[in-house]
Amino acid sequence: MGIILSTKNVTKRFGGLIAVNSFEIDVKENSISSVIGPNGAGKTTFFNCITGFYTPTEGEIIFDENQHIQGLRPDQVTLKGISRTYQNIRLFSKMTAIENILVGQHRHLKTHWVEAIFKTKRFVKEEEEALEEAIRLLNFVGLNGLGDHLAHNLPYGAQRRLEIARALASKPKLLLLDEPTAGMNPNESIELMHFIRQLRDEVGITILLIEHDMKVVMGISEEIWVMDFGQKIAEGTPLEIQRNPKVIEAYLGSGAASGLNLEQGE
Repeated sequence: MGIILSTKNVTKRFGGLIAVNSFEIDVKENSISSVIGPNGAGKTTFFNCITGFYTPTEGEIIFDENQHIQGLRPDQVTLKGISRTYQNIRLFSKMTAIENILVGQHRHLKTHWVEAIFKTKRFVKEEEEALEEAIRLLNFVGLNGLGDHLAHNLPYGAQRRLEIARALASKPKLLLLDEPTAGMNPNESIELMHFIRQLRDEVGITILLIEHDMKVVMGISEEIWVMDFGQKIAEGTPLEIQRNPKVIEAYLGSGAASGLNLEQGE
């Protein structure tokens, strides 16, 4: 498999604080990979550098056929084919589920605002196609029949799925998931794991996630990078990460590490 995302010496400083320190990864196309580490390790800051919310102080971020994206705005990064979800759900709470997904399709709409005012044939056709796609995505994430529900009225797990549907609406090649199972019960986490695999297998999207639930990480990831104090301290397969002394010391702890195995993720 080719490399869809490569980060070289990515560093982010905030004054005297180094939040990300020369962090390097190579994400294989059509893979499911994870970045893990203790709270405050710099994981979300690293995601923010990739998606344009922060400009790296140093380093390069190369996406899909040698496109250098460091320093681009978030909307420009989305246009390149990267979408994301957030650690804290960021839906438009007073909009319906369908409206949230339609917002995610904005980058693909071609008609001008003048055409919207006069409701030209092209505008009406594009609106109909956008609505059809939004309904398809709603059904795909398992929220059939909930399109007219306000986002804040949906159960927590459904809101997580809706946020993923909105991210998918931009038709990304790479999807970044920031703690997608946060706040979920064990059954919801398992269901989401299966759904993430479905995304990769059926849609062909490469997935990179930040996750604290080790059962999820070990059960779904093909490659893992471990961050501590902004630096990469380990990388490898789930089995290699479980056995890595640096990871056990810095993140898992000896008790947690000894109780983990790949079967727990299922």
